[in-house]
Amino acid sequence: MRVGVLTGGGDCPGLNAVIRAVVRKGIEVHGWDFVGFRNGWNGPLTGDSRPLGLNDVEDILTRGGTILRSSRTNPYKVDGGVDKIKQVLADQGVDALIAIGGEDTLGVAKRLTDDGVGVVGVPKTIDNDLGATDYTFGFDTAVSIATEAIDRLHTTAESHHRALVVEVMGRHAGWIALHSGLAGGASVILVPEKHFNVDQVVSWVERRFEKEFAPIIVVAEGALPEGGEEKLLTGEKDAFGHVRLGGIGTWLADEIANRTGKESRAVVLGHVQRGGTPTAYDRVLATRFGLNAVDAVADGDFGVMVALKGTDIVRVKLSEATAELKTVPVERYQEAEVFFG
Repeated sequence: MRVGVLTGGGDCPGLNAVIRAVVRKGIEVHGWDFVGFRNGWNGPLTGDSRPLGLNDVEDILTRGGTILRSSRTNPYKVDGGVDKIKQVLADQGVDALIAIGGEDTLGVAKRLTDDGVGVVGVPKTIDNDLGATDYTFGFDTAVSIATEAIDRLHTTAESHHRALVVEVMGRHAGWIALHSGLAGGASVILVPEKHFNVDQVVSWVERRFEKEFAPIIVVAEGALPEGGEEKLLTGEKDAFGHVRLGGIGTWLADEIANRTGKESRAVVLGHVQRGGTPTAYDRVLATRFGLNAVDAVADGDFGVMVALKGTDIVRVKLSEATAELKTVPVERYQEAEVFFG
């Protein structure tokens, strides 16, 4: 059997650990051949591929990013895209695909399965917003990076007695903001799931200043003030219809400064959260996902995604995996509010 592997969407720590686990088990246990498709779904669209052997994955466990590169290509936005993929797979003798990605990548995997292509999905997103799995790899690393940044910002904020607004990733789900904010002892945490009242935020900030402490506000990029609109870096959309968010941190820092008279600065962590070596937790989770994805291919169980349920790796239908996003429940957010201010 010859199996294709690809990584789509935004990069995140742990992608290489999945590739390594897939290739090692596939070769050493089953004797399969592997081909890596470059740049997400653009690889099987254009035939851009490379062989994957044991030597190719020997030292990639700790590396961030992906040796296969990535893109946000949507073959269903390309004329004849599905037929092109089927032809490339046939030409290269590929019997099955393992697609590693988030909502958009796995959405394509689901549609390709419906169109007769054998695909197994592996969940990847730092946002942890795929509903069919308890956790996705990359999330723990992103939270750890954001938490370390918040820890460092506490000292400079206290030194200058200023408010610091830390903008983290999270378009529709505030998991990174919630977890890093709690772990980092933030004074305020703002998530997309609950629109915030600017007056209330200012009140929490002023309360912090009154205690002679400097406030740290953690805000997800998709968080919205009541009656406000998303802050966009650009109005352009990618192949999946997403606009680039960004700017809520700077906007909020200006609002806080204007309303309190206190110095306020914004820090945008951006792609720092995606980069670098994965945590031990993400390396283990990614490895387990890769091993179990190989098992699904061996069983001919296509149209599924491997998922974490409790401490077990299970299989769920791709249709279930992409049905809805996993967002922060109101009660989880309310638990955190006791620490605000």
